[in-house]
This record gives sequence, structure tokens and C-alpha cells, in this order.
Amino acid sequence: MSGNIDIHTKKRVLMIVANPGVSPTTGWPIGFWWAELTHPWWTFAEAGYEVDIVSPRGGDLVGDGYSDPEDQSGYSAADILSLGFKTSPTHAALLKGTRAIRDVDLAGYDAIFLAGGQSPMVTMIDDADLHGFVARAWEAGKVVAIVCHGTCVLLKTRLSNGDLLVKGKTWTGFANAEEAYADSFVGKRIQPFWIEEEAGKIEGTNFITSGPFKPFAVRDGNLITGQQQNSGAAAAELVVATLGR
Repeated sequence: MSGNIDIHTKKRVLMIVANPGVSPTTGWPIGFWWAELTHPWWTFAEAGYEVDIVSPRGGDLVGDGYSDPEDQSGYSAADILSLGFKTSPTHAALLKGTRAIRDVDLAGYDAIFLAGGQSPMVTMIDDADLHGFVARAWEAGKVVAIVCHGTCVLLKTRLSNGDLLVKGKTWTGFANAEEAYADSFVGKRIQPFWIEEEAGKIEGTNFITSGPFKPFAVRDGNLITGQQQNSGAAAAELVVATLGR
């Protein structure tokens, strides 16, 4: 028997990565967080999955400065996985001219995976088309995985019956303690709102967190969420555990 993998049986994941924007609170250019794209991507690649990278509006994608392993801050200098992805012409090309979600047929995918970063809190939080796309994926029985600040979409994503997707669900996202640390680190308020704080205002949902900046992901049925930038691989591993290899 051949040891080759039948490409027609491969699982397929749609990674949705935030478009570039500008923070209304800091004035910084904002985008996706490198590790939240590259670490899950590698987990899926190792599992033999096919991965497509798209964005809400389409076009070229830009990483947050602090997440760039070549950034002068040195904040993510140890992230050699992102460095490899970023400096590989083949892989870097995956972030150029991305398709918009309006041009994506969900039927071809087993799961969607939303990466986080600084941009989602500005560009995704009120993107009704994106919220609708996530809701349709959920109602079609796809695995819906979201990490870090990308989980802000769960504050507003409603299903066709009008209920929030997170009604009755346990989930996680960037914690208040982590926001406070980040603000202290840069010496100013970074985010326009805090996800944990807003989740606490929603009745009938269970938002939980682990230790600050420790890998933490949780699965509730087909909903998988990761707490912050160190949780991307953990969330992706739960996707693989759910779908199989």
C-alpha cells in the first residue's frame, strides 16, 4: 500500500487574518500578530492539512510591529517560526493579495481559524459581514477557532435565531490582567475596550482565563478559543484533535 496521503481526504482550514488599520487610541499602524498566524499554520501543516489565508476585505496583510521577529524592539526576536515564514518568499507571498471572505465558499472547509493582533479590536469588532460569515460557518457545522484579540468578534456574532454564538458557551480571550500589563509596558492605553470586561456584561456566557501570557485554549463543542498570542498553537492543536489527521 502506498504511504502517500490522498489529497482528496485532507482536512482544510480557512485562516482569516485581519486587514491593516490604525489604532484610534495610540495612532499606531495595526495589523495581525505574527505568532497567531504562523504557529497555528505550522501545526496544521504538520497535521497534513491544507490551509488558505484570507482576510475580511482582501489585499495585502501587515503584521504588528511588536510581533515581528525583526522589529527593533526585540519583543518577538525569539520567534524563529515567524522569522522563517516571513523571510521565505513562498510563505510571505501567502500574505499578499489575499482573497476577501466574500469570495470564499465555506463548503470547501472543515474549520475556520481567526488570528488576532492589534487590528481585530478596530477592524473586526463592528464588521457585520465578518460576524455573519462566522455565524454561517458555525451553523454549517464547521469548527470555529479564534485566538487572542480576534475573540472580540464573539462579543457581537449572532446566529440566525438572534442569539449570540457564545450563549451558553465557555470561551476565552485576551484577559484584563494582560491588557493592564501591555498598557504598563508601553506607557499608554492601547485598546479601545477590553474583551474580558465586555464579556462580563453578557448574561449566559462563561468567559474564563488562565495565567497571564501562558498558553491556554479551551474547546466547547465546535467552538475553540485561545487566550492570547502564546495560545495559537494550543488552539490549533484542539482543532486537529477535533477534526483528526
